[in-house]
Amino acid sequence: MTERVGMVGLGLMGQAFIHNLRKSQFIVQGFDVDPARMDQLRELGGHPVDTPADAAKDVDCVITSLPTSDIAREVVLGTDGIAAGAAEGLYICDTTTACPEDSERLFADLAERGIRYLDSCVSGTSTMAQAGDLVVIAGGRQEDFDACKPYFAGFSRAAYFMGPAGSGARTKLVINLILAGNRLALAEGMVLGEKAGLEPNNLLKVLQDGACSSKTMVDKGPKMIDADYSKQGQVKVSLKDSRLMLELGQRLGAPMLVTGIWSQVLQMAYEKGYGEKDTVAFFEILRGMAGLEERPGIDDVPFGKS
Repeated sequence: MTERVGMVGLGLMGQAFIHNLRKSQFIVQGFDVDPARMDQLRELGGHPVDTPADAAKDVDCVITSLPTSDIAREVVLGTDGIAAGAAEGLYICDTTTACPEDSERLFADLAERGIRYLDSCVSGTSTMAQAGDLVVIAGGRQEDFDACKPYFAGFSRAAYFMGPAGSGARTKLVINLILAGNRLALAEGMVLGEKAGLEPNNLLKVLQDGACSSKTMVDKGPKMIDADYSKQGQVKVSLKDSRLMLELGQRLGAPMLVTGIWSQVLQMAYEKGYGEKDTVAFFEILRGMAGLEERPGIDDVPFGKS
């Protein structure tokens, strides 16, 4: 039997979720404030609806993919929000990279309404998401996580239960911190290599085969070399995430040396007009600091188009 699922937030990541949920034989009804995203949902065989509340009607699960905690809360609890259309027992799987404390509050507020909430962050770029190569890290109740495994399997390759509400969000920030360090180190090394007269493609090939190899080198190395800053993520989103990491570290008294530098580099990239480009557009900031020419980058193309 084909099952219907709700989606709210149909951006780069949301479109990839829809693609894979449809491949997994789910019927998807969804909402986004951008009419173009609603058209894309229709093109993928989904069903656009008028409000987040409508996305929650006649389904057991709604998946959200939104920019910030504040937006997620408004979408869930605001006028015509998901909660307004939800039957008791609805599962909300929130993939937003959020402030963990915001996830905890939303969990508690929804529990009072009989709605089950999981902060269900995902690890991977939108390109990886399109290929179904995502990992879900979730916080909430174990029994709710177990019940939502079929939905997670519809758009990811693995799902991990990390503990109480907020644990998924905390895990995502740790993942993003380590990923940031990888990207920053790669960019710094590539700039040094160029200054030393090394051919970039040959250098990257050696790095990918060496002890320092990482997924970042495979996914982002060619984008740095080619100044291909078409969106898989965005500078402005990564800047927001870096601030969440710093806030968490400050609250817990953890050293955040790499994250502090990363956040400042992203801030420079944002102020220089790279906010809407892929996260690794920050590479041009390091090139400029090294006295190399800053390149404007390849223009963005619509997701899923070429």
